[in-house]
Amino acid sequence: MIKADHISKSFEGRTVLDDISVEFETGKTNLIIGRSGSGKTVLLKSLVGLHEVDSGAVYYDDVCYTHLTFKQRKAIRKDIGMIFQGGALLDSSTVVENVKLPLDLFTDQSEAEKIERVAFCLERVRLQGADRLYPSELSGGMIKRVAIARAIVMNPRYLFCDEPNSGLDPQTSVVIDNLIHDITREYNITTIINTHDMNSVMEIGEKIVYIHEGRKWWEGTKDDILDADNAELNDFVFASAMAKRARRATR
Repeated sequence: MIKADHISKSFEGRTVLDDISVEFETGKTNLIIGRSGSGKTVLLKSLVGLHEVDSGAVYYDDVCYTHLTFKQRKAIRKDIGMIFQGGALLDSSTVVENVKLPLDLFTDQSEAEKIERVAFCLERVRLQGADRLYPSELSGGMIKRVAIARAIVMNPRYLFCDEPNSGLDPQTSVVIDNLIHDITREYNITTIINTHDMNSVMEIGEKIVYIHEGRKWWEGTKDDILDADNAELNDFVFASAMAKRARRATR
């Protein structure tokens, strides 16, 4: 479980997060949605510790992460996996080297143990045989799957995903969504996904938090969202659907 307890964050006097309280559940795919500039990315970065909150606190299970020192946070950070929007792979490293990087940095495992773990993770994301390829030789979907393998190589308890479907075609997006959902269930991870993709919301949105102008405006499940009595949320869902149709029409 990860919990935000009345957190607020401002930049240069502008409030970006305003008194947000929400609990993200273990073993479920928790989605943060909202328009561009709504504060959803700042919320994700505040939860993972890339931004320090101005007030309130972030909890990882029963531990107040906000009040830990940099050194004390290290133990929790080892339990965090992160999937960045563009994949964030090292261009000069092979697939194996990219996935193995967290093990090189944070463990004392032997090289044989690391390679065994990397092979397992690549098999889990269905990338057997891609070991020696470089990022420039991979498709967008393959890059995202390598990023997922790297994110789970340390067997994390918490997984953060920043726009994991950005730049992918609809069919590949479904594959990535299902993979993240399956891994979350299989390993009982607390997964938090920042997305604007309504397909992801309707496919894997076990808990959805809608952020509007820096505030938590609505929360529920994918089964609740279409019947929600919330004007701003309904406008967002409608606008997302229209944008999707427009993109299809231009192809």
